[in-house]
Amino acid sequence: MKASGSTAGAIAAGEKGDRMAYIIENAQILKDKQLKTASFLIKEDRIASIQSNFKRFSLMRMNLEPFIMTPPYILLHSNISPNGTFQMLKQFITDHFLIKGCTTFLTYVKIDFEHQLHARINEMKTALTSSPIDFLIGVRIPVRLITPSFIRNCKKEKVPAIFVEIDDPKSLVNLPWGWIREAMFPFNCPLIPIITCSGKQEVKMVLSKWKEVMVQEKMPAVLEEINEGQPLPKSILNKIGIYPFKASLMNGTELSYNLYIRSNEIVKVDEADLFQYHNDRLTVTVHRGKIIRSGKLVSFRPGFGEHVKVKTPSYFSF
Repeated sequence: MKASGSTAGAIAAGEKGDRMAYIIENAQILKDKQLKTASFLIKEDRIASIQSNFKRFSLMRMNLEPFIMTPPYILLHSNISPNGTFQMLKQFITDHFLIKGCTTFLTYVKIDFEHQLHARINEMKTALTSSPIDFLIGVRIPVRLITPSFIRNCKKEKVPAIFVEIDDPKSLVNLPWGWIREAMFPFNCPLIPIITCSGKQEVKMVLSKWKEVMVQEKMPAVLEEINEGQPLPKSILNKIGIYPFKASLMNGTELSYNLYIRSNEIVKVDEADLFQYHNDRLTVTVHRGKIIRSGKLVSFRPGFGEHVKVKTPSYFSF
């Protein structure tokens, strides 16, 4: 059986894939502003093999030639309240993630004292139990909490990212970086700056000092602030340990992807441009083998999302 190039055909084939192995053929994968054609052998909602074709296989086929295929996006959003109602969470996730082709998101909890760490993470995890997509929970801390003890506790909790509030470059100078680096090893969760001063010159000065110290002390870190609501680049996803396990189309990875309707105007764009300027052409989103968006219809499956626990930050090098 071969599915048609229509969205309906793609969805029908995808749903059948829940129960059997099948082939995605003629996928037009966007990479480095170029479309590359590939075919996928799908088994148990994972990519079992990628080849130019699978002509010798007698399996149901889904033809994706009319579409542009991309990995799903992973976004950072910090304003998710652990105390909101289910309806509030549903509306937020639908508006900020599902309709944008996002199947995993990163958020964080604010920590003022070390003893709050475990409880605050569990509180957010409980609040996101009904999430239909996967999530990671980082922490946001003042500079004074960057201590060997706190870092060891973050390592124990498998915290994927530590967001550090900074408003004074001097606050970075006298920290025991050698001991902190030792406490991180071998998990090496990255430190990510949040510059809290307001003036442009002050922000520039603080960020410059952050870069200097992180490079000099050889700390696992992101050197720039992260833009919320925008797709996280692969370099950052790798540092927090989620790439290539998510947001990628590789052998052995989960079957998650977006399909955009092809046109001449979006042939030579990158994934960030598709997200920013061509969301109207996003027609299908698949998350771990399940259709979560078809055309304008969004499927909200409470509890289908998982709390992602990072195992190895910086899995790849860029």
